[in-house]
Amino acid sequence: MMKLSNIYEVKKHIKIESKGPRFEVGDFCVKLGSVTMTQNFKGILVEVEYRPCVVPAMAWDLIREFLQGYLGCTISNQAPQFLQSRMNDIYQPTDTIAQYLEHFGQYRKATGVI
Repeated sequence: MMKLSNIYEVKKHIKIESKGPRFEVGDFCVKLGSVTMTQNFKGILVEVEYRPCVVPAMAWDLIREFLQGYLGCTISNQAPQFLQSRMNDIYQPTDTIAQYLEHFGQYRKATGVI
């Protein structure tokens, strides 16, 4: 093992999480998350769910309009890249997990931690 110490590098265990309040506005559920990585603030994630509909293609325009009402023109007319190939599928909890992992990966790359 000692001979491998020159080659093998121990991977750092970086904790990244998003915590924050959850609001219900009519049929929408909005979660605001403050993203921290090893106790350092990195950004804010906004998660919006339109509860009556589980197919993203049928709800995207309504979600986009809802977000534009709160966040203005910073919201793209296009659905997030992750959802574009799944717009007509039933939305699953694993889709939410995959999107969080994608965003967390972007935060890690921005700070140079992979």
